[in-house]
Amino acid sequence: MENLKAYIESGVLELYVLGDLTPEETLHVEEMASQYREVRDELAAIEQAMEQYAMQNAVEPSTEVETRLFEKLDVSDLRENILTPHTQQEEPRIVRFDNNAGKVKTLRYALVACVALLIVSTAALFVTYNQLNDAHDQIASLSLDKQKYAGLVKQLEFNNKGLDNMVAMFDSKEWATIRMAGQAFSPKSKMNVYWNKKDKSVLINYVAMDLPKTDPEHEYQLWALVNGKPVSLGVFGKPDSASNEALLKMPAIQEAQAFAVTLEPMGGSVNPTMEKLTVMGGV
Repeated sequence: MENLKAYIESGVLELYVLGDLTPEETLHVEEMASQYREVRDELAAIEQAMEQYAMQNAVEPSTEVETRLFEKLDVSDLRENILTPHTQQEEPRIVRFDNNAGKVKTLRYALVACVALLIVSTAALFVTYNQLNDAHDQIASLSLDKQKYAGLVKQLEFNNKGLDNMVAMFDSKEWATIRMAGQAFSPKSKMNVYWNKKDKSVLINYVAMDLPKTDPEHEYQLWALVNGKPVSLGVFGKPDSASNEALLKMPAIQEAQAFAVTLEPMGGSVNPTMEKLTVMGGV
């Protein structure tokens, strides 16, 4: 029975043996003991354990304490009879002890039980504390792994969407793909621009983009070369998460001989900074 086991392990039986329960609680323990043998056996085991512990850790009183105790009980002559041999046999006398002896014994049991409970409780708290720390570390690790996997899934979905768009544009005759290669400022950079031949709209694909990461004070600016003059098509940032759309629509341009990207201050520039020309490609 789980409830009975929990009742036995609750510590109320130890308090009953120590006499530290209210009359109502004491009556309840006695009713449980009368109904369940397990409770009776546990009470007997607790009493025996406390008695054994008290006997094993008993401290022999000094002579002074012993003398004062016999004087307090008014049986000093009995002590002399015990310690000093007599030739003449005397009549035995009955010495009545009051309730103090029982109280002292109960207090000794209570002290021993409190020390034992304190040791057990400290050990249990230490074990529980370590278990809670381990559980907290495991939960934090699982949460971190979950975030990593969620980010990876989003990135894969982002890449897949961009690749699907690229395939669709390659198959369409309406779109022209302008591949822009890295320049002296960033030789390894690359980027694709898609230009619609009918409505003249311009798209850039983040998945096909490989540009250096910008600092908080700069962003990229797209330019179209029209009759030898640069025309701004707006600014854009390099995505650092899968929350961005795979395709970004830029302003339309009716005609262009080439497209280029430069690194400019936030908000863009009126004229391109040629020493920070990142990629460029002809139509």
